[in-house]
This record gives sequence, structure tokens and C-alpha cells, in this order.
Amino acid sequence: MTDLIDAVYFKDLTELNPEDVSKRALCRYDDIKKCYTLPVWGDEYAVYPYKQRIERISKNFENQHEYLELFIIHYLLKSKENALCNEWISEKDIPGGATFFRGPHVIPTDMIASRYNDAIEKFKKICEQHGGVPLEMADAAYIFKIAPRIPVAVLYWEGDDEFPPESKILYDKSVIEHLTSDIIFALAVAICERIGSPPV
Repeated sequence: MTDLIDAVYFKDLTELNPEDVSKRALCRYDDIKKCYTLPVWGDEYAVYPYKQRIERISKNFENQHEYLELFIIHYLLKSKENALCNEWISEKDIPGGATFFRGPHVIPTDMIASRYNDAIEKFKKICEQHGGVPLEMADAAYIFKIAPRIPVAVLYWEGDDEFPPESKILYDKSVIEHLTSDIIFALAVAICERIGSPPV
């Protein structure tokens, strides 16, 4: 168990009806093993509430940020049975986001922008390797299905004589029904780490 996850979250999960959790989060529950199995960004995770443990079953990608496990436990606890809004918003559009996503909570998309530094074809290649689906926005953009109810879009703009390269993460508007701002931040950091860190 990562030190980031307070034991109380696992305890809260043990007190929920597995059938309800599975329906809300679109995951599976094994009555014998007492664990949830959830697809998360190309990998599969097993969550054992009673053992207070999260295990990555498949390991398709090397660089998984520890914040991803924090996202997983909160997703199981708080996701709702809501349809996607099919409307993209930035973190500043989230209620209270303009205040929260500042200072220590600035989303580090500069990791992505500086990593590729106008090498847009390399950005596209990495996004496709990580399951991204092209989106007609910015100079290049890709949608990633992080969890069954959580799609995100990573956008990239090439720089010019006046402006440096830029990257941004967008979320389906329904994200505000599932995640609090601090968990959205944790997820965004994990996304920036994976897309911004691989060798190019």
C-alpha cells in the first residue's frame, strides 16, 4: 500500500456494497478474493479493501506515478453512475478551480511541453503508444481513457518566435461529479509524468 493512501479510505470501501461500487465504477468484484478489478489507463489493477492493498495486475507501462493509486481508491469510493457530458473543461473551469490550481497545485504540463519542445511527431508517437485516440484540437491532441468514467485529453501546441511550446490537460465536464480537486490534481500529475517522462 502506498503511504499516500490513508487506511480510512480502504475501511470506507469495505463498508460499501460491492454491487453498487461495481455498477458506479464499471469494475468487477471477486467475492472469493474480496477484491475489485479495475482497468486504469491500459493496465488492470486489483484493489483489496480488507488487506488495504492495491496491486497492478498487468504492467504494460513502466512509469506509473504513485498518485495513480490515490486516484484509483477515490474513484472506487466516489464515482457516480453518470453519463459523460461530452464537453471538455480545464482545471480552471472546475468549481473553485481558479483558486485551487495555483501555487503548489499548478498542473505541471510544462513537463510535456518542454519534453517534446516542438518535436510534435514524437509527442504523437508517445500518445499513441499509451492508447491515445486523436482529437482535433490544438496542434495535436489525444484522448485517454484513464478509468471507465474518466476520459481526459492532452493537448499540445508547437512554439513559434513569440511563444514557447505549450501543453494542457482537459477533462470531460462530468469529472466534477466523480473527483474532488485534490484528486484531479493527483491524476493530472500522474498524466504529466507518463506523457512527459518517456525517452524520446
